[in-house]
Amino acid sequence: MSRKVTIFTGQWADLPLETLCQKMQAAGYDGLELACWGDHFDVFKAAESTAYCDDKRALLEKYGLGVWAISNHLAGQLICDPNTDSRSDGFAPAELKGSSEAKREWAIASMKAAAKAAKNLGVDVVNGFTGSPVWHMFYSFPPVGPDDIASGYRRFAELFNPIMDVFAENGVKFALEVHPTEIAYDIYTAKEALNALGNRCEFGFNFDPSHLLWQGIDPVKFIRTFPDRIYHCHVKDCAVTLDGESSILASHLNFGDPRRGWDFRSPGHGQVDFEGIIRALNQINYAGPLSVEWEDCGMNREYGAKDACEFTRDIDFTPSNQSFDSVFA
Repeated sequence: MSRKVTIFTGQWADLPLETLCQKMQAAGYDGLELACWGDHFDVFKAAESTAYCDDKRALLEKYGLGVWAISNHLAGQLICDPNTDSRSDGFAPAELKGSSEAKREWAIASMKAAAKAAKNLGVDVVNGFTGSPVWHMFYSFPPVGPDDIASGYRRFAELFNPIMDVFAENGVKFALEVHPTEIAYDIYTAKEALNALGNRCEFGFNFDPSHLLWQGIDPVKFIRTFPDRIYHCHVKDCAVTLDGESSILASHLNFGDPRRGWDFRSPGHGQVDFEGIIRALNQINYAGPLSVEWEDCGMNREYGAKDACEFTRDIDFTPSNQSFDSVFA
């Protein structure tokens, strides 16, 4: 099908955008999925200035690169989280450190600006996170009552419906990366998130198989469950390495620690069935980019980026337009 092969710049935000453009052109990519942090893409500037967006596109085009999506994950995390966690202070401006509601208000403004910024840039998908009012209750102790979860989804709808109104006004879709710590982390919770928003079409998913596989969820089944809601696709791998001693909850061991029960891998070096995924994407007529989200603590990232680009091109194939036995008719 020759889908565009892009790379998410979030894991490269320590590099100036032009430096990254040079590296990813050399690695063979068609474009970048721009992270809305570092110097890669400022949603507030982009929402107000088409000239800013034109300059970003011109920079990418200088290196033969395009852009089909932007990603506002860090701000998104602050929207529905309880925001009492100091780990997220770095996701918002420094002057908001420690102020839960100030961080939330800034994050909501950022996500609304992202819709306008995407329109000005000429893309129609914003990937991101939502945070979650209920994730901290994923294990039912202390006991969790039925309305505890229901009220959390109502809170999600209360916060996200006005944001989705801005997306609708700008003709842009929001693609949640289904992921632990978000309002949706598996198939059941993804259905609940859609129901909470009245199944409005502006809200869909950034499909990422790695976060599904390590939880024991079939990534292909996810695609087939939501054929009209896959708005973007990450190419990311993982490996489950449970040994009877480690836990699927990762045992508070950092990524890259060989004792972990699971870890992320560079595409093609883990256990994700990418052929099955491409077949499923072909069946739902997904024609968007295949965007590498590169995370592998055991591999040099520049080697990994080039290797991942080559792997992604190799796995993509065009669906058949005829039955193989039609020639016998």
